[in-house]
Amino acid sequence: MKLIRYGKTGQEKTGVIIGEISYDTSGFGEDYDEVFFASDGIKRLSDWISANDLKAIDSGVRLGPPVARPSKIVCIGLNYRLHAIESGMEIPKEPVVFFKATSAIVGPNDDMILPKDATKADWEVELAVVIGKKASYVSEENALDYVGGYLVMNDYSERAFQLERGGNWVKGKSCDTFAPLGPFLATPDEIEDVHDLNLWLKLNGETVQNSNTSDFIFNIPKVISYLSNFMSLLPGDVISTGTPSGVGMGMTPPRYLQAGDVVELGIDGLGSSRQVVKGHH
Repeated sequence: MKLIRYGKTGQEKTGVIIGEISYDTSGFGEDYDEVFFASDGIKRLSDWISANDLKAIDSGVRLGPPVARPSKIVCIGLNYRLHAIESGMEIPKEPVVFFKATSAIVGPNDDMILPKDATKADWEVELAVVIGKKASYVSEENALDYVGGYLVMNDYSERAFQLERGGNWVKGKSCDTFAPLGPFLATPDEIEDVHDLNLWLKLNGETVQNSNTSDFIFNIPKVISYLSNFMSLLPGDVISTGTPSGVGMGMTPPRYLQAGDVVELGIDGLGSSRQVVKGHH
């Protein structure tokens, strides 16, 4: 299944994509949130869809993030070999873990607003995993059983805030609009091999990131198992699995986002998103 949320910001309704057509599922009566995933929502929704006639959604409607505000966004840094090398950092021995504030979440095609005083805003196409049931001390062997689905995320980063202001990376990762999610959440059965997906990002039409999840240093079972030793992963939580090479910081000279730039990104089987960069106002 492919889950979407659509409509005005903060008033999103639920839907699904079947074939190429989007349908409303608001009659199901639940948002795609922690309670939904925790209570076998995907199976229940599937049964409900089979028993009901669905109404198609106007194709021009705004898409919201496909999951309602999760309890947390956990990110893995430097998880592609080539990106670690371009960043001038050693290949990590253990996953590099940081958080991104959930207030950064926006829809897949919403504007990216440069933060006040931003000088080094950067792009990062990432495969994000949505947790389907509570995961605590999970083995790698069983880790994929805890996946509710996958989606595209752009882990926007303000590098000066992230790297030059001391402390943790979270400041450079959590600005408003820095976590566009979607266009849709694909359940695991939609994806043949999550460790062989092409992912790409274009800046103003020029391809700058183009890689494959086969370049992961730590694969998804490893990441889920690892994180679950330090915290409970709750249904609906988003884990963003790192970005491949091709970020602005790694270019010579470095290249950062300016108002008017257009960022497009996508992953095999998970669709694509598009953000227009706007100045702070």
